[in-house]
Amino acid sequence: MSVVASVFRSKSLGVRSSGLLIRASVLAFTLFCIILPALSIFLRISPDGIAQALSSGQLPAAIRNTLVSASLTASISVVIGFFGSMVMNRVDMRFKGVLSVLFLLPMLIPSISHAFGLVSLFGKNGFFVRLLRLNVSIYGMSGIVAGSVMYSFPVAFLMISSVLRQEDYTPHEAAYVMGIGPFRRFFALTWPHVRKTLLSVFLAVFTMAATDYGVPLMIGGKTITLSVLMYNKAVSLLDYSSGSVIGVLLIVPAIAAFIADLLCPESAVRSFQTRSFPPDDDIRTKALSYAFCFILAVIVVVPIASFALMSFSADYPSNMSFTFHHVLKTIDRGGIRFLFNSVSYALFAAVFGTVLSFVSAYVTSRGKGVTAKFLHLSILISMAVPGMFLGLAYVIFFNKSIIYGTFLIVGLVNIVHFMSSPYLMMYNTLGKVNPNLEDAGLVLGIGRFRIVIDVIVPKVRSTLLEIFAYYFINSMMTISAVSFLAPPAPKPLSLMINQFESQLLMESAAFVSILILVVNFCIKIVCDRLAHGRTVESF
Repeated sequence: MSVVASVFRSKSLGVRSSGLLIRASVLAFTLFCIILPALSIFLRISPDGIAQALSSGQLPAAIRNTLVSASLTASISVVIGFFGSMVMNRVDMRFKGVLSVLFLLPMLIPSISHAFGLVSLFGKNGFFVRLLRLNVSIYGMSGIVAGSVMYSFPVAFLMISSVLRQEDYTPHEAAYVMGIGPFRRFFALTWPHVRKTLLSVFLAVFTMAATDYGVPLMIGGKTITLSVLMYNKAVSLLDYSSGSVIGVLLIVPAIAAFIADLLCPESAVRSFQTRSFPPDDDIRTKALSYAFCFILAVIVVVPIASFALMSFSADYPSNMSFTFHHVLKTIDRGGIRFLFNSVSYALFAAVFGTVLSFVSAYVTSRGKGVTAKFLHLSILISMAVPGMFLGLAYVIFFNKSIIYGTFLIVGLVNIVHFMSSPYLMMYNTLGKVNPNLEDAGLVLGIGRFRIVIDVIVPKVRSTLLEIFAYYFINSMMTISAVSFLAPPAPKPLSLMINQFESQLLMESAAFVSILILVVNFCIKIVCDRLAHGRTVESF
């Protein structure tokens, strides 16, 4: 017995030491890649920088424009996302899988592409403007809101849909038997169920719109937002002091949204077993639902179709004859090289980000000490750090280091930028895995590493593939953080859209958008097949 006890004790010590090493590694990553870079921005702020930023005549207007555009975007996106979710989850309709894919296509291209699509259709020389001889201007606040809604409403649609699918039909059935009308049933039963989610969605979309610079930079015209002002200061003028002040202002709504989301209690009543809602087959409801979905699908597809037409048209929109000239021009200007850079960044972030998300979630979900709680909170806080803030933080913190200007720093910033959501996905998934597996393996003489590889990883395989796709797709289309780091690091393909647009090479910019969409769509289909053994139905 003493021999068995000594062997058991030695294995326990080995597991404990390896666990400490993993915790130390994750803690070091969190410290040097999240906390210290964020603090470097605050340390870079100087009294002169504050005075210069506050004395700028553009700052008050930028704050006002940011609040207005973000509020309008969040409100419209929540309304569209809610009605879209209700239609897809509660109404008897055909082609739901196809419609779901169409609604989520905007998530696969950069935000700046949506603004570019609006310009190609409603700009001064846009297709619809010339065809219908319209006297409209898409530039300014209306263009910012329209472009922001196009890329943000799919997020609202996904978040609301996931909650509506969990609602139990039993109380609704009882209320129907009692003669309670549909509107009263909705506000008494469905509204409490989705109220917290609607607030979370509003805050998430508000933060996305407030911190994005792609749409307002492309279509804003004279309407300056905080993100564009920060981009002009830090990237164009290399004024990091004023840029840091604006960056701190930019992070305020993100932190406020994060805190409000944590403090807002969940008021919906949950049950262990739920009954799905029977599809509503009322003719009037179906007709309105089909009309809504048709309009929404057209709004999504038409700008993307304009990219394809523009890419292969001789002189869009006056000469629509087919040509490969613009494709070859894009390739001659480095399109293939930049595509390779983007795919390399995306693969790097997807592989190492997936591993890091799994390890971090494993450490925090299995750990009970102060270190695990600190890591969990630190990673969640990164959710409230906008990409532009993170990009400037990396410029300041890693400047003159060995990784600055290299492939590694862009891959690293992408991992940190998108880490919070994959981490939460894996953290919640591991919470459903039996926590006693490792102890049982230790008793049987099986090491923790083998238990993790042979038992836990297969159980969470689908989540790992979803995380891989999430990292890859977002790394392919991001323009916020990487705009501060590339160049001097190799430039990704997404940054060529603004470059081509500024050079009036609209057809090349359109082809870049199509390239990113095709690559992301293919990756999503492959990962979905591997995870679920079927074609993609929803993203």
